[in-house]
Amino acid sequence: MKKTQNQMLIIFGASGDLTARKLVPALFNLYKGKHLPENFVVLGASRSPMSNEDFRKKVVEESEFLKKKLTKEEASFIKTFSDKIFYEDLGEKYDVSYSQLANKITALNEEHGTAGNYIFYLSTPPSLYETIAKNLWEEGLTKEDHGWKRIIVEKPFGYDLASAKALNEGIHKYFQESQVYRIDHYLGKETVQNLLVTRFSNSIFEPLWNRRYIHHVEITNAETVGVEKRGGYYDKSGALRDMFQSHLLQIVSLIVMEPPINSDAEEIRNEKVKALKSLRIMKDEKTIIENTLRGQYVASTIDGKTMKGYREEDGVDPDSTTETFAAVKFFVDNWRWKDVPFYVRTGKAMPTKVTEVIIHFKTPHHEVFKSQDIYRKDNKLIIRIQPDEGILIKFGVKVPGLGFHVEQANMDFYYSDLDSAKVMDAYERLLLDAMQGDTTLYARADEVEAAWKFVDPILKCWSESSIVNTYGYSVGTWGPRNSDELIEDSYGWRNPGDLLTDESGFCVLC
Repeated sequence: MKKTQNQMLIIFGASGDLTARKLVPALFNLYKGKHLPENFVVLGASRSPMSNEDFRKKVVEESEFLKKKLTKEEASFIKTFSDKIFYEDLGEKYDVSYSQLANKITALNEEHGTAGNYIFYLSTPPSLYETIAKNLWEEGLTKEDHGWKRIIVEKPFGYDLASAKALNEGIHKYFQESQVYRIDHYLGKETVQNLLVTRFSNSIFEPLWNRRYIHHVEITNAETVGVEKRGGYYDKSGALRDMFQSHLLQIVSLIVMEPPINSDAEEIRNEKVKALKSLRIMKDEKTIIENTLRGQYVASTIDGKTMKGYREEDGVDPDSTTETFAAVKFFVDNWRWKDVPFYVRTGKAMPTKVTEVIIHFKTPHHEVFKSQDIYRKDNKLIIRIQPDEGILIKFGVKVPGLGFHVEQANMDFYYSDLDSAKVMDAYERLLLDAMQGDTTLYARADEVEAAWKFVDPILKCWSESSIVNTYGYSVGTWGPRNSDELIEDSYGWRNPGDLLTDESGFCVLC
C-alpha cells in the first residue's frame, strides 16, 4: 500500500452541505481505519462567520451525519480527530485577497508539520473555480517549491463543450494538469473499479470482449426519487447533462477501452480517453432523433397517494421540457466494437434505485437446443454497481424431464459475501487516492472534453429542433414505453429489481 504523506486539506465552501454530509464522514472513517498520515490538518474556508469550535461542532461533534458513529467511540478519540479541524472566514465573497488565508495555512503547516503538502478541495459552484485558483496563485500557494499542491474540483465540470474548455483553460492558468483532480464519486464505487478487474484478469471474459461474441451492451441507471429540492438546478441541466455525460460515459469508457500497458494511472486514463474519442458522434438531426429519446415523469397515484409530476416540483418551469429520462443508442468506431450497439438509459422517479451494466452475448451460430421460452434468452453478464452489488452470469441449462428444453440459470457473486473486506465508500476512496497522488479514478481534461464532444450535438438538437418530443411517463414506471423501440431484435431493456437476481418485464401501478 502507498504511504500517505503528511499534508493539509483546505476545503472551500466548507460551510455547505457536502462537507458535513460526505467529506468529514469520509475523513473520519479514514482516520478510524488508520489511513490518514500522522500529521494531518483540515482547514475549512467559507463565507460564513464561524470559529474553529463552531465549525468542529457543525461537522463533527453535533453533526447528524456522524451521530451514530460517534456514539461508538471514546470521547478522547473524537476529540483527537476534531482537533485536526480548523476554520477560516473569507468574508463576504471568494474574490478577495487570500493573504489572511495564506497566513493561516502557513501557521498551521509549521505548527502541525504538514510538509507544505496541500490539497485544495473546491466544494463551490464551477463559476468560482478560476477565481479561487487565481487568488491561491497570487499568494504563491500553487507553487511546488516546498511540498506538492493539488486541487480537487466537483462536477458538473462544464455545461457544454465550450464551457468545459473554458473551465480547463481557467484552471490551467494557475495549476498544471498533473495537479488537477476532477472528482466523480461514481468512479469511487468498488463495483465500477471492478469492471477493469472483471475484464482484464479473467480469461473467460477478455477473449470474448468484442464484436464476435457480444450482441449488445446495456447500461441502466435509475433512481426512485424525483428532483426533490434540486428543481431549480435540474431544470437547467437535465438527465443527459446530470448523469449521462459524466457518470455513465465514465462507465462506458471502462467497458470500451483497450487493455492498458499496465495498471499505472496514466496508462489507464490514456485508454479511457481513446475509448471516448472512438464513440461515433451523431451529427445530423435524423440520426439523433432515431437513436435518442427523452422523457419526463408526470403525476400519478400509487397506493392511494398522489405523486408530483416534474412540472409541479419546486423551482421547475410549469412548461418545462427538460428531460428526467434519457435513453441513447450509439456505436463505437473501432475494430473491437464495430457494429455492436450500446444502449444507455438514466431516469428519475422509476421503480428501483439501481445502476448496472449488462453484457448480452450472441447466441451460438448453430443452435442445437433452443429455449422453451416464447422469446429468446441470451447469455448475460450483469455487473451490479448499486445496490446489492455483485456480478451475475445467466446461462442455459437443461430443464429436468423428457427432451432437451432449455431454461436460464443464475450464477452470482455478492460483495456482501466478502466479510473480511472493508469496502470504502466513494468519497473515502477518492480522497485517499488524491492524498496519495493516484489519479486513476479522476478525469483528465481531454477526457472531459471528449465526453462533451459526444453529448453536445444531442443537446443542441434537443434544444433547437421542433420535432424532438419529450415523452411523459408515470412516476414508478420504467420510462416512456417507446424507449423499448430503441433496442432491436425484440430484446427490450432488462428491468431489474432491488436484488441482483430480480428481473421483470413490467412494473405494477396501483
